[in-house]
Amino acid sequence: MDDGVAPIIVKRVTKGGGGHHGGAWKVAYADFVTAMMAFFLLLWLLNVTTDEQKSGLADYFAPTSVSAARSGAGDILAGRTMAPDGARVGEGAPPMVIVDIQPPPPPPQNEANQTRDAELEKLLAEREQAAFDQAKQELEAALDQNPEIAALRENIVIDMTPDGMRIQLVDKRGGYLFPSGSATMPARTRQLIQQIAKVMATLPNDISISGHTDAAQFNGGNGYTNWELSSDRANASRRALAEAGIPIDRISEVVGKADTEPLTPDPFEPENRRISFVLQRTAPVLPPNLR
Repeated sequence: MDDGVAPIIVKRVTKGGGGHHGGAWKVAYADFVTAMMAFFLLLWLLNVTTDEQKSGLADYFAPTSVSAARSGAGDILAGRTMAPDGARVGEGAPPMVIVDIQPPPPPPQNEANQTRDAELEKLLAEREQAAFDQAKQELEAALDQNPEIAALRENIVIDMTPDGMRIQLVDKRGGYLFPSGSATMPARTRQLIQQIAKVMATLPNDISISGHTDAAQFNGGNGYTNWELSSDRANASRRALAEAGIPIDRISEVVGKADTEPLTPDPFEPENRRISFVLQRTAPVLPPNLR
C-alpha cells in the first residue's frame, strides 16, 4: 500500500477427509458385549438350575436374608455342577452317596517292643507274687510262734485277690476282735495287728483298710449305725498300724462298708464282722496260663 499501512492477511486452513474421532466407542461396545454375555449367562442359569438352586442363588444375593446353607455341599448349588452330562439334577437322578472316611488306625507298636514289654510285666508280676507268698509264710510262722496270740490264729484269713494280698481279721464264735457294738480295740487284737505290721513293713506296697459288720442292725442312738461302727473299727486299725511303725503315707484308703460285703452266705454269721487289710499290687495281674 502506498499510504504505508500494513495489510491484514487472513489464512484459511481447510481440513480434508473424515479424520480420527478417538476410541471412546470401543469402550462402549465392550461394555455392551459384556452386558449381553451376562444376560445370556443368566438365561442359561435359569434354564439349567432347579427351583431349589434358584432359591439358593436368590438367598445368596439378597442383602436382607441369610442363606441356610453354610458350607460344602449345602451351599448355593448343593455341591452339584451344572454341566449337561450327568451333573444336572432332575427326576431319576441317582442319590448322592456320603462316604464316612474314618481316620487311619494308629500304627502298631514294634513287635519286638511289645514282646519286651510283656516279658517285663510278667517278670514284675512274678517277683511281686513271690514277695506276697514269702510274706504270707512269715506271718503264719510268727503267729504260730507267739503263744500270747496263738488262740487268735483261726481269726486270720490270708488270700490273694486281683487287688493284692488280703489279710483279714475275722470274728469267730467265742473269740471276738472287738466288743459287741464297740470300736475299742482289745489288747490281744492290737498285738495281732502288730504282728501283721511287722510283715507289712518288709513290703513296699500301699495298704487299704476296710471295716465290715454282720447284717444285724446296730443302733447306738443319735444315728450311730453299722456304717459308723465299721468305719470307726477301720480307723482304730489304721491307728494300730501307725503305732506299730507303718508310715502313714502307705495307707491309701480307710473305709467302713457295714454289711454290704458279707464273707459267708449267711450275712448274720460272726465271720462277717472283720477288718480287711489289702497290700495293693503294683504290677499287673498275671493270667492263669502265665502263673
